[in-house]
Amino acid sequence: MVSKIEVAVFGGGCFWCTEAIFAELKGVLKVIPGYTGGRTDNPTYQQVCGGNTGHVEVARIEYDPSVISYNDLLEVFFYTHDPTTPNRQGNDVGEQYHSTIFYVDDTQKESAEKFIEKLNVSGDFYAPIVTTLRPLTKFYEAEDYHREYYLENTNHVYCRVVIAPKLAKFRTKFKDALK
Repeated sequence: MVSKIEVAVFGGGCFWCTEAIFAELKGVLKVIPGYTGGRTDNPTYQQVCGGNTGHVEVARIEYDPSVISYNDLLEVFFYTHDPTTPNRQGNDVGEQYHSTIFYVDDTQKESAEKFIEKLNVSGDFYAPIVTTLRPLTKFYEAEDYHREYYLENTNHVYCRVVIAPKLAKFRTKFKDALK
């Protein structure tokens, strides 16, 4: 039985990738792809992909903090996308793919700031972290066909070429944290 559910919201490029990764972690109860941080109410996928709404593609992660910590989620987030390149993840280009953490409270903000500081000193990345921290305001769920996209479309070219290799790398690095 889950005693408490907390929420983390991460934008790490295409939300199909982010959802597929976080859904495999012990303690993660639900991952919902969506949009946040923009100026358009109820944006559509097409509007967000057009790059004119200011929204970021994100994954809203509901998790049990007695099983997985926010810092554990941060570690997975940072090591499963490129947090050093603004507005780009691989071939996905635009502000909707910017590496962003939308924090729900000051504790998350402080944890993320410390984590970024630690990464910048660590030398784990070839360039400084450009991930932005923003307060979570309004979250808009993506259209239904985006949910569990990878699981439902494993033979889609994007899934085979982009998501599957990311998942393989993730599963190797975080094997002890998998469901």
